[in-house]
Amino acid sequence: MSADPLVGYSSSGSEDEAEAGARTRPGSGGRRRHDTLAKKTAHPVPRSSPDEAREEFLDLLDMLLPHAQTYVPRLVRMEAFHLSLSQSVVLRHHWILPFVQALKDRVASFQRFFFTANRVKIYTNQEKTRTFVGLEVTSGHAQLLDLVSEVDRVMEEFDLTTFYQDPSFHISLAWCVGDARLQLEGQCLRELQEMVEEFEDSEMLLRVHAEQVRCKSGNKFFSMPLN
Repeated sequence: MSADPLVGYSSSGSEDEAEAGARTRPGSGGRRRHDTLAKKTAHPVPRSSPDEAREEFLDLLDMLLPHAQTYVPRLVRMEAFHLSLSQSVVLRHHWILPFVQALKDRVASFQRFFFTANRVKIYTNQEKTRTFVGLEVTSGHAQLLDLVSEVDRVMEEFDLTTFYQDPSFHISLAWCVGDARLQLEGQCLRELQEMVEEFEDSEMLLRVHAEQVRCKSGNKFFSMPLN
């Protein structure tokens, strides 16, 4: 599977609107990431994203999701798959292009790399109003932290909030409204992990090739290929 370390934000002329809601790993203080984009605000969100997921990855997801739905029927598949490398922050509209250029300059020397995301985890947003089933990164963590370090420097240049000290890098697969941790953790989580481990060629399938950093503004992307 290939992936693009990606930066996403939604832009508008407003300079004072609130940040998007944060996702946090249950029981891990500070392991948060922003997912929902507040309307008419600017949200730089560096991410890593397998945009064109291989057919086998979708086959695996087609096995995992129906099983998880036997515990929480309201779960739905994510429309896109990504791995965040920053918090969401509010950017002034006229900072967007300078921010993107600064990010390009910071990641220009980075080499492409592989990371593996094969550990099933359950996440919620900070308010516990949404629950996510994700695959946590188990290798390639150091390279992702290096990317975060460069992104943090850009954040600091624009006087924005940097990332958390101990991030839980992961790719979200499915989500639902409400706090469904009670239903999904425990037996369901163990069964999902067993399905991942028993899936044919899952070790290679979930080894992701990070090839570029991208910035997303609404439906617009700014691409920054890695070397």
